[in-house]
Amino acid sequence: MTAPVALFVYNRADNTRKTVEHLLANTLAKDTELYVFSDGGKDEASWKKVNEVRQYLHRLKEENEQTKALKHITIIERPENIYLERNIIEGIAQVFENHDRIIVLEDDICTSPYYLQYMNEAFDLYRDIPQVMHVAGFTNLDLRTPPFYFTPHMSGWGWGTWRDRWQRHFVHYNTREEALQGMTEEDLSAIQYGGVFPCLKSLYKHPIPWDICWEIAIYKAGGLCLTPSHTLVRNIGLKNGTHFRTFSLLQRYEYDRPPIQTPLPLTRIEHPQKDLQIEQLFAQAITDWGIRYTFIGKIIRFIYKKLLHK
Repeated sequence: MTAPVALFVYNRADNTRKTVEHLLANTLAKDTELYVFSDGGKDEASWKKVNEVRQYLHRLKEENEQTKALKHITIIERPENIYLERNIIEGIAQVFENHDRIIVLEDDICTSPYYLQYMNEAFDLYRDIPQVMHVAGFTNLDLRTPPFYFTPHMSGWGWGTWRDRWQRHFVHYNTREEALQGMTEEDLSAIQYGGVFPCLKSLYKHPIPWDICWEIAIYKAGGLCLTPSHTLVRNIGLKNGTHFRTFSLLQRYEYDRPPIQTPLPLTRIEHPQKDLQIEQLFAQAITDWGIRYTFIGKIIRFIYKKLLHK
């Protein structure tokens, strides 16, 4: 069975349209069910944009009845704003009521034409190796070999998992103390790659982001994430996303690369394990969250740090 795609959208019609167009260009699109979870607005202005997104989605569904570009489209419209975390967590639970695997996209993830093929092949190859808990479509790296690798670090840009892994391990933590229970200082250093990946700062947010909860769950379970050596997705929403913002005048993301346009070969490895050399490369790539500053950005950042420490 081809895995369904759960697409989570809010108020960005242009990004949603581009994400769907890339999804439709996938080799397995015609065999794939699409569930779209549309969050509600926060106020009159956001509701206007939300409704624009929903109008597009309903046109898409009507067109799909004729074209069969996707196997089926289900649209779930939230009557109020329940925020990204709740939308994703409840949406994943709903899809898992009828499916044992899931592909998760947000409204700014443009995929390679071979993305669905890669995800489904990974699901089949590693279905009965529970240590592999997560399949990533994105990588911070750009490696020549091997074609894929395993890491404890999960990527939330175009990813997937199996129902048994998610239901057994995922916990949406309410507090930082709850999330870190049972973890040592050594664990905290390891999950943050010695401090260059300060992901645990997200535990101070309310609500706590779903992705740091899943990152911790994978680490606590000794799990691994199957990750491509070349990205199969591109995030086009970094300038206006919920959790990420950047300004091209001041900075860029080093790993903002176009997805590969050829199939990515996968094989089954009976005893997968992380590669220490790749872990070191990741630590270098993720330093400063992968942000590299322009000349102007370096000056402004220097002044900001000086003022911050006065």
